[in-house]
Amino acid sequence: MTQLQMQAAGAGQPPLVETRLQVLMVGLGNEIFAVETDMVREIIDPVPVTRVAGARSFLPALINVRGNVIPLADLRIRFGMQKTDQTADTRIVVIEVEIDGDPVTLGLLADKVYEVTEVSTRHMQQTPRLGTHWRPEFIRFITKWNEEFVIVPDMSRILG
Repeated sequence: MTQLQMQAAGAGQPPLVETRLQVLMVGLGNEIFAVETDMVREIIDPVPVTRVAGARSFLPALINVRGNVIPLADLRIRFGMQKTDQTADTRIVVIEVEIDGDPVTLGLLADKVYEVTEVSTRHMQQTPRLGTHWRPEFIRFITKWNEEFVIVPDMSRILG
């Protein structure tokens, strides 16, 4: 998005020019999040975790992905959602996100991974202040996908 589009998006207004984002649809509880595919490295089945004493609550463990030790993030904790047990649909989405100017690779625990698709800023909605589990500053925008609202999270703010 351009600077003008980002300002409009930041103000909760639809951008002046439509932008289409390629995203991976990820389910957490009853919510669907759209993670930009530019940051997705791979999707893996759950692997053994090593709990880390004193770690931030939403980054409770480390995992080994192809010989690299990376943090595992549970966004349900960050968004104040109820913790659930893993199911046959549980996956780990490995992403690379820039935090404080440095690229950081980490795994996101997902209840379900749906598909790669496109979302449009044309249907962008303002983040509601009431009745949500998440903090508005963690949301880039909300848009529609298949007649459902999906959340496009701001991963740098969530994980930073």
